[in-house]
Amino acid sequence: MSLINERQDFSTIADTFLLHGSMQSPAFLDGRLCASLALHDLDAEGWLETVCVNLGVEQPRDEPSAERLLGWRRQTLEALSAAEMNYEPLLPDELFSLAERAQGLQEWTLGFLEVVRDAGDEPRKQWSEALREAIDDLGGLADIETDLEDNAENENDLFALTEHARMAAMLLYTEQHPGKPQVEQVEEPGPTH
Repeated sequence: MSLINERQDFSTIADTFLLHGSMQSPAFLDGRLCASLALHDLDAEGWLETVCVNLGVEQPRDEPSAERLLGWRRQTLEALSAAEMNYEPLLPDELFSLAERAQGLQEWTLGFLEVVRDAGDEPRKQWSEALREAIDDLGGLADIETDLEDNAENENDLFALTEHARMAAMLLYTEQHPGKPQVEQVEEPGPTH
C-alpha cells in the first residue's frame, strides 16, 4: 500500500522533518497548508515546493518522504471538503504536554494567519461576518500563553481554542468553495395553518 494513502499524524510528519534535518514543528506549515488550500487551491507540486523551502532542502530525500508529505496535503484537502466536516489541524496529540500542544496551536495559527494576510483584503470583502470575526479572533490565539500547567481547566481551555481554530479553517474553506462540502441544508418549517 502506498504511503500517500496512510493517515498522517503530527509525529509522523515531525519524524519526516527530522529526516530532512529540521527540528521545526509541522504545526506552522499545517496552518499554512490549510489556508493555502482554502484561498489558493494549492496543488501537490506547489505544496512539495513549499515544504522543501521550509525544510531548507532541494527536494524530499526519498520517495517515502515525498509520499508522506503529499499524503498530508491530500488528507487535509479531503477533510476540509468532506461533508462530515471532520477537519482537524495537525497538532501535537495527548502524548505531548499541554504546553507543547498550546505551542503547536499557536504555531498553526501563525501559519494560517500568515497566508490569510498575504492574500490581502480582496478575498475578505466576500466573506461573511461570521468568517471575518472567526479570523479576527484567531489573532488572539497567536498570542496565547503556551507555558501551561497540565490540569483539567487548561486542557478544556485548549480544547475550546483548538475547536475555534478548526471551525475557522472549515468556514474559510467552505466560503471559498461554495458547494463543497455538500452540507445538508436544514429546511425551515413552513407556516402552519
